[in-house]
Amino acid sequence: MSRVRLVLFDLDGTLVDTAPDLAGAVNRMRVARGLDALPLAELRPVASHGARGLIGRAFGVTPADPEFEPLRQEFFREYESALCVLSCLFPAMDEALADLEADGILWGIVTNKIARFTLPLVKALGLHERAAIVVSGDTTPRPKPDPAPLAHALAATTTEPRAAIYVGDDLRDIQAGRAAGMRTVAASYGYLGDGLHYEQWGADHVIHSPAGLLSLVKS
Repeated sequence: MSRVRLVLFDLDGTLVDTAPDLAGAVNRMRVARGLDALPLAELRPVASHGARGLIGRAFGVTPADPEFEPLRQEFFREYESALCVLSCLFPAMDEALADLEADGILWGIVTNKIARFTLPLVKALGLHERAAIVVSGDTTPRPKPDPAPLAHALAATTTEPRAAIYVGDDLRDIQAGRAAGMRTVAASYGYLGDGLHYEQWGADHVIHSPAGLLSLVKS
C-alpha cells in the first residue's frame, strides 16, 4: 500500500464491540412484554444495523409497519440509558490505535449511529480526545452507503482519498469507501450482518484482527 495518512473506522462491530449493550436494550423491551430475552449470539449479527436490525430480529417488525416507530423511540430511550455498560474496544484495538498514533497516522470514526449516541459513547470510552474526526449518521444529509460521510471526514482532515483507508464490518462500509475513492478493509471479526459473505463485498483487503490492520498499513 502507498503511504497511509488516515485510517477511518466504522464504530459498531469494527472499532467497538457494542452488541452487548444494544442487545440489552432490545431484550429489556422484550422482557417488559413478557417475552424471553434473546441470546446475544442471535442479536449480534444485526447489531450494526441499529434499531432497524434489532427491532426486526426481536419483534419481527420492519420500518414499513406502523408499530415500528414507537418501538424505535422506545429502543432509543432504553439504549441511551445504558449505552456504555458492557461496550468496549475489540481486543488489541487500543494497542493498534496507539501504534497508529506513534507512527503519526491519524485515525477517526465514521458511523451511521446518530450523534445522540455516538458522542456520549466515544467520550465514555476515552476516545474523543484521540480521534482526529468523528462523523455520525446525522452529520451529513445521507448516511452510508452514500460516500458523503467519508468525504466529510476526508475534507475535515485534508486527506486525499488514496491516502486513507476505511475499515468496516458491513457491506455498506465497503460500498461507501469505494464510492469515496478510498481503499477498503473488511473486518471479519465484526458483526458482518446476514447477507453476502464478507469475501464477496469487494474490499481491497480483509483483516481478522486489529493486529492485521497494523501489518497492512505498514506493509
